[in-house]
Amino acid sequence: MASVRARLLISSAFPCCILPFFHPPRSLFVNSPIRSSRILARITVRMASPDSRGASPPTHPAAHTVTLPGGEPVEIVAGPGLSDSDFRRAIDSSLFKQWLKNMQSERGILAYEKMCLRQIEVQSVDMFGRRVGFLKFKADVLEKETGAKIPGIVFARGPAVAILILLESGGETYVVLTEQVRVPVGKFILELPAGMLDDEKGDLVGTAVREVEEETGICLKMEDMVNLTGFLDPTTGCKVFPSPGGCDEEISLFLYKGHVDKETINALQGKETGLRDHGELIKVHLVPYNNLWRVTADAKALCAIALYEMAKKDGLLPHGVSR
Repeated sequence: MASVRARLLISSAFPCCILPFFHPPRSLFVNSPIRSSRILARITVRMASPDSRGASPPTHPAAHTVTLPGGEPVEIVAGPGLSDSDFRRAIDSSLFKQWLKNMQSERGILAYEKMCLRQIEVQSVDMFGRRVGFLKFKADVLEKETGAKIPGIVFARGPAVAILILLESGGETYVVLTEQVRVPVGKFILELPAGMLDDEKGDLVGTAVREVEEETGICLKMEDMVNLTGFLDPTTGCKVFPSPGGCDEEISLFLYKGHVDKETINALQGKETGLRDHGELIKVHLVPYNNLWRVTADAKALCAIALYEMAKKDGLLPHGVSR
């Protein structure tokens, strides 16, 4: 049973003795790190430079020309007001490289040779310390046969994780939610503990465990996490895309199920957490699992419910989780 300390340690629902009898696909627990894309076959850089008299010429936006493996040149330009340094950070970022890689992947937009990418305008960059956190750009994608332009405004923020935590206590199953200020929607939202990947290593499970501890104070073990999105068909990329019409965000959803005593439930309810120096003002809420689908508008939570219930129905969950 769990005990309450400075950190809350929750007993695992997965005894070691059951592990030899369950051999899930590797994708359920371990995700390969994102590899850098080998895309930039040839790059031409155009920057403003002084003329022969030493005077500066009219200012032109910074630009790169990228030649894709198929041989088609794509011009990447800086939008109005974007500095040269931010432009370089943008095109060197893992967010931008991963987007280009996705475009050319086996199921990417450019893979079937029905679409072409003509130009990319980088419009804004938001830095999270030394790394690019958010990136906004516009891509001119055309249908080759008709010349019709496809809507291509992209808000890039990259991969993220979310965790469905089920705690059984006194015959009831509770879900751990966080209440946070969400300025983009102008509301307080009840949602699953979640977070963005902070680096290019692609450590999804480690990020999930760390986010749970930061947002709730609960310490989980990596080996006790089940990747719910790992049950999806490989053609999906084993991720969910909450808003693919405008954002590249791809989310891996994880499950943890454990047993705790009533004192742990009471200690978690209403607990205030979060990294205050990062602007995180979080309050923990526990709600009965049977009520979850009605009390939250969080797409991550609703997707997690669907994946959990279907995986349980099809007998895909490890022993001790499906009960």
